Amino acid sequence: MNKLNHVAIIMDGNGRWGLKKKRSRNYGHLKGLDTVEKTIKAAIKNHISFLTLYTFSTENWQRPKKEVNFLFDLIRKSLKKNLEKIVKQGIKVKVIGSNKDLPKDIKSIVNYIEKRTSKNNRITLNLALNYGSKEEILNAFNKLKRKKMSVNIRNFERELYTYKTPDPDILVRTGGTRRLSNFLLWQSAYTEIFFIDKLWPDFNEKDFNKIVNKFYKIKRNFGKI
Repeated sequence: MNKLNHVAIIMDGNGRWGLKKKRSRNYGHLKGLDTVEKTIKAAIKNHISFLTLYTFSTENWQRPKKEVNFLFDLIRKSLKKNLEKIVKQGIKVKVIGSNKDLPKDIKSIVNYIEKRTSKNNRITLNLALNYGSKEEILNAFNKLKRKKMSVNIRNFERELYTYKTPDPDILVRTGGTRRLSNFLLWQSAYTEIFFIDKLWPDFNEKDFNKIVNKFYKIKRNFGKI
């Protein structure tokens, strides 16, 4: 049976879900938080060590300012509200991405939560915040260049945001769109990808478990026969 260490998720469809319910896109983002909590619980139940959620991409800055501000307000309120619960559940929080352009208070909150949860080991929750895989790859290359180090896979991967995190075994994208949208491009070379038609707020524990069970039945060759 395949070993499952890491699940990564592109949480797509919040805005469309809100509009579908004849509410706002922001209402969809708000309801998407409930699904985040359910998914973390499902990952813990399945004894998964790493869960990475695509929280805010480098391209998301192009959205209307009102929506961007709402998303960051949602992030800051959610992290503050759930901090003690996160600590008690043994969740280690790590933020991957560039801290450039992030609001100062978000940077402070992130630093505080990472320190408070640094010794937790039940599951590592990676929040991809202001994350773009192409930028990550270029940054890693430029760091090696500045350090005058050899460009090889081992050195290169040490400079990625995900250093010390195993590559995802599963990548899930909800919302019906079938693309990676600049998410973990290097890390997903041998990842099993599942595209789900459900919008993110409708995704549930049963859907998560169904994907996990499918993964265990896949024959993974990694180039071998």
